[in-house]
Amino acid sequence: MKIRVERDGLADAVAWVARSLPSRPPVPVLGGVLLEAGDGDALTVSGFDYEVSATVGVPATIADGGRTLVSGRLLADITKALPAQPVEISVDGARATINCGSARFSLPTMPVEDYPQLPSQPAFAGELAGDAFGQAVAQVAVAAGKDDTLPMLTGMRLEISGDTVTLVATDRFRLAMREFSWKPAEGLEDAAILVPARTLAEAAKSMGGAGATVKLALASGEGLLGLSGSGRYATTRLLDAEFPPYRQLLPAQHTARAVIDVAPLAEAIKRVSLVAERGTQVRLEFTDSSLRLSAGGDDEGSAEEELQVQYEGEPVTIAFNPGYLVDGLGALHTDRAELTFTTPNRPALVKPADEEGNVVPGYLYLLMPVRLPG
Repeated sequence: MKIRVERDGLADAVAWVARSLPSRPPVPVLGGVLLEAGDGDALTVSGFDYEVSATVGVPATIADGGRTLVSGRLLADITKALPAQPVEISVDGARATINCGSARFSLPTMPVEDYPQLPSQPAFAGELAGDAFGQAVAQVAVAAGKDDTLPMLTGMRLEISGDTVTLVATDRFRLAMREFSWKPAEGLEDAAILVPARTLAEAAKSMGGAGATVKLALASGEGLLGLSGSGRYATTRLLDAEFPPYRQLLPAQHTARAVIDVAPLAEAIKRVSLVAERGTQVRLEFTDSSLRLSAGGDDEGSAEEELQVQYEGEPVTIAFNPGYLVDGLGALHTDRAELTFTTPNRPALVKPADEEGNVVPGYLYLLMPVRLPG
């Protein structure tokens, strides 16, 4: 194998594939990146650990085709550090040599015959606008759980109903939901699947973008989801777990409503929470036209700040985890937010709002309050 490739394209491809690799692979070959040079003018970079696969093509000049397998993390570190010059990769026996400018690296290769066969893309299900898909996944991923002992909470539920896709994630303390339109394949049946949130977020971030189109492929019977866009292809195993019945958590009505500018509120929460031990809670006291934020107490120091707010309803004092509240505000992508409440012990809803204070449909962030002392 002997090829010549541009450094930036190679570094981007290897970095993207390496991000999908396990940090502690059960067998060494699953931590490898597969480099394949065929008869065409592209180098294919792939990774697969039986759960997630990632494949991307890079334009290359191929003098001698072939396949080789090298450490993914090491190759990513090397290609990122190479000078901005063309890269030559050659394989001789059990060694791969990388030359770039005056830099030269020699890496041991792994046995290609031990590498698992990459999964094929499942049946085409539909396509989405890349920028809308990328934003939607990012908005919902903030609420996904990180605890691997509760796999159903580390996933993102993807519901297909006609020309509408609904994404939902929750970690029990908060929930994010986003609905948006897409173009389903003809005859596609409605479906609901649970996708690893981290994998979906990584794929959407790299494939989404202005003017891009992301194609979704689905084989729910085989437990496999495929995504392709911007020259990149990825598959992931679906989570075999039951997602919580989330719709019953969504309040059907509210007794109080506030509309407030997002940036000043987020900054005030960050300032006031500096005295909240381990981010325990920030108290929000809503009255007719003002919001008083406070945190801490006599023992650890205290802080408070007051903001102007449009408010309808009886005065209410409610407390939240400050980090969770800031996450929700940051996911709105609008300058103003609507917050609705029922009681201090019931979930609150945060929704994007326009300049007039009207709700922008499509996204909601549900947040469980922290119980107030006494």
